[in-house]
Amino acid sequence: MNVLFNNSTDFILDKTHIDLIESVVKETLDYENFYDNCEISFSLVENNEIKKINKKYRGIDSPTDVLSFPLIDFNCDKIKHDDKIIILGDIIISIDKLKEQSKEYGHSFERELAFLTAHSMLHLLGYDHEDPAEEAVMFKKQDEILNNLGITR
Repeated sequence: MNVLFNNSTDFILDKTHIDLIESVVKETLDYENFYDNCEISFSLVENNEIKKINKKYRGIDSPTDVLSFPLIDFNCDKIKHDDKIIILGDIIISIDKLKEQSKEYGHSFERELAFLTAHSMLHLLGYDHEDPAEEAVMFKKQDEILNNLGITR
């Protein structure tokens, strides 16, 4: 597993944060029994940047907390097991929304970072929450992944 980090904000993404992100990525992969050698791109941006990306790719002209861009369609694509790195996709998190939501929901910055990472990792692994049944499955998995790591509300 390899996580590539890009931070285009003034926020210092220190070793504690990087270790947390990597542990959530690893736990999500383990939880989903995904043991292939893979790579994820993780970007931390400000609201103005995520707003531009959200408008360009989703047609929504407002900032959001996280965007996930999976590069594999698990419903269609067959993953080749030939020791090559599988690039799962991109995770983009708004530092502004992360800070705002941690206060709004009354938990730590680290808990919100872990939650958004788990949420977006599940998107990269083919999960969605477009309807109530899908949402229930995905949200249960998020909670179990975070609980496995001892990250609670």
